[in-house]
Amino acid sequence: MSASYAQDKQDLMRRLRRIEGQIRGVQRMIEEDRYCVDILIQLAAVRAAIDKVGLALIEDHTRGCVRDAVINNRGDEAIDELMDVLAQFLK
Repeated sequence: MSASYAQDKQDLMRRLRRIEGQIRGVQRMIEEDRYCVDILIQLAAVRAAIDKVGLALIEDHTRGCVRDAVINNRGDEAIDELMDVLAQFLK
């Protein structure tokens, strides 16, 4: 069984590397005693980027794993799992 995000793996990895760079940038900003508001703006950008990765994974999971579960009469279980993960993601 392959991961439902397999077709988007390279894009996800590229996004995560970009986020990693953003985090290093925030660390540098703190080391350099940059203005608090500038740091907070960068943190908001990091959060938005992480949310985009999460939403892409949720979409891949829904279109892949959940759809397959529905086709194979395991839809209720997959939907319950999806709802649980959405509740975690939206906290």
